[in-house]
Amino acid sequence: MDTELVEQPQPMAVEQSSLQATVGEANMEHGTSKIAPMKPKFEPLTAYEMSGGRPEFRKVSVPAHRYTPLKKIWMEIYTPVYEQMKIDIRMNLKTRKVELKSRLDTPEIGNLQKCADFVHAFMLGFDVPDAIALLRLDDLYVETFEIKDVKTLQGEHLSRAIGRLSGKGGKTKFAIENSTRTRIVIADSKIHILGSFLNIKVARDALCSLILGSPAGKVYSKLRAVTARMAEKF
Repeated sequence: MDTELVEQPQPMAVEQSSLQATVGEANMEHGTSKIAPMKPKFEPLTAYEMSGGRPEFRKVSVPAHRYTPLKKIWMEIYTPVYEQMKIDIRMNLKTRKVELKSRLDTPEIGNLQKCADFVHAFMLGFDVPDAIALLRLDDLYVETFEIKDVKTLQGEHLSRAIGRLSGKGGKTKFAIENSTRTRIVIADSKIHILGSFLNIKVARDALCSLILGSPAGKVYSKLRAVTARMAEKF
């Protein structure tokens, strides 16, 4: 009896293995193997396809006092926009606006807005070598505020505040620009700052202190402390 019990499982094991083999062959024949299918590979959409196959447009107004400078350095603006960013650009003389349009070969969908920001920065009064950084870096912004947003000043008080912001020969403005790595344009009572978010905040705080009447020396010492703290962070 013991020998019969030991010998009985052997033919069962043979039958199970043969059954598995036949099931595996049947699955291979019907294409139901357990091998996972290949993942599909899709090409990334181009900027033209992302916009629904339609070109996008931007228009930037040209102020009267920037019309002549724009004519003088038009090619310096046209070359990087057309050749590097692959954006069509033209000057509409009737409406006095710079018009921008995306192309079929525009590599990125954000290039159109970058070019519009670049042209707008030039219209605000920034030099082309400074404004062109907007095309090459992603974390640059332009912030604008007025002196009356900080303190209501009129007449000679306003003139003295503008003088404090610039300093003798522009010394104060250049010192703030160099220490905060920003560019500042003072156009009458409007102030435009070009830079990264954190640097704009530091420069704006320094300019606001000058508007409120702080002497330049006190602003310089505060700037040195802030920039040293920023250098330690990074």
